[in-house]
Amino acid sequence: MKPETKYTKSGLVNIAYQVFGSGPVDIVYIPGWVSNIDWMWSCPELVDFFTELGKFARVILFDKRGTGLSDRVVEFATLEERMEDITAVMDAVGSEKAALFGHSEGGSVSALFSATYPDRVISL
Repeated sequence: MKPETKYTKSGLVNIAYQVFGSGPVDIVYIPGWVSNIDWMWSCPELVDFFTELGKFARVILFDKRGTGLSDRVVEFATLEERMEDITAVMDAVGSEKAALFGHSEGGSVSALFSATYPDRVISL
């Protein structure tokens, strides 16, 4: 079942996010160059994967600025702005520390976030 979509502010931009699952660990899924957290739930293989993650962790999904359900932007976001989007989403859901799971360009943002805020990252 698709979780409720909520929004948080990162600077002047609204960032769409969803939270589901339960467990002692938070996993933040950092999307690549494009995402849509609503459409992700129409892919059976991805739903199966998310369902398994949600069995042992609280999973936090979000659409990066400019894509999916997040606000459109005129210019490409910097890595630092994308990193602050992660902070905004983690703060909105009360996640002090999380495992970051990034793919594609989400991997580089995850690495930068981990190096900049090591106290907020369990694993990368």
